[in-house]
Order: sequence, then structure tokens, then C-alpha cells
Amino acid sequence: MELKTTENPIETADPATQVLSNLFYGWGYNFYRKENQLRADDLLIRAKVSEMLGQMRAHLAGLERDWRREHLPAPTREHPFPDAAAIATAQALQRAQQGLESLETKVRTAPVPEMDRVTQRHVNERDALERLAAVDGDLVMAVKSVFDAAAGLLDPATAAGALSAILAHSGVDALLARRAEVLSVVAVT
Repeated sequence: MELKTTENPIETADPATQVLSNLFYGWGYNFYRKENQLRADDLLIRAKVSEMLGQMRAHLAGLERDWRREHLPAPTREHPFPDAAAIATAQALQRAQQGLESLETKVRTAPVPEMDRVTQRHVNERDALERLAAVDGDLVMAVKSVFDAAAGLLDPATAAGALSAILAHSGVDALLARRAEVLSVVAVT
């Protein structure tokens, strides 16, 4: 996955072109402050990251469903109790899904600096939001690598244990902690 940045040609245009562009695209579109654009970008990035985590969770749910269908049939007189190993695998897949769901919740509900007029006078919000965007970019790349690795896990028995190791190796939790660190600097200064 390659992240691209697009330059806004209106910012470097002469005043007549800016007015013409604003008339064409609608008044107010280009008057957003850079801080508000960065705040909106942060929300968009976190929405995409949580969407990828949701797709991974859906993949694991499909693996669990197939595993249960194949290895945990309805009890019969000959086999009244299910296989303990099959139950353990199904439960491990459920735990992996719950872990992804909790990570998705952390990403989706991660705080963003509020647009507070009082602190805007005392804090350089743009620098903090740009650092936050850099951390979010690293978060996207980490989750994308986990997403690609999870898509390759087709065996439910190995997927259950491998996903937690893949998540630990990706450093997603460390990136969320670094994100909180960036925000704590904004709150303190």
C-alpha cells in the first residue's frame, strides 16, 4: 500500500486563480485551516485502520465458522461430547477476534486535540497534528502488514495462535502509545 500526498494547486496560485477556483468549487472549501485538515485526515486514517481490523476480524470469524462446521458437529449418541482440541481452537479464534475488536475500539476512539480557541493561542497545534499524522501513517503501515499476513492465514488451527504473534511483532500497541505521547505533549504545553 502506497500513501500519496496531493498538493493543493490553489494554495500556490495567484489571487485571481484562487477566486476563480473558489467560485468553481464552492466558497469556503479552501478556507479551512491546515490544522482542521490534519484533524480530518486523522479521523479518516483511523477509520480506514479500524476498517482493516474489522476485515481481519471477519476473516477470522469465517475461519471459525468453517472450523466449527467441520470439527464440531452436532452431538450424537456415539459421540455425545465434542473434541476438546477442536473446542480449544474455536475458542482461540474467538479470543483473537475479541483482541482485534478491542484494538479496533482503541483505534476508533483514540483522542484528537480538540479545537479549543483558548489553547490555540498558546499551543502550536499544527506541529503536534503533523507529528500525529506521521504516527498515524506508521500505524497504517503496521496494520496493513498485519492485514496482509492475516489474509494469508487460511488454516484455522495456525491462525488462532499466529495472529497474536503477528500483532505483537507489528508494534501496533507501541504506535498507539506513541500517539498518546504526542497528544500528552499537546495537553501539557
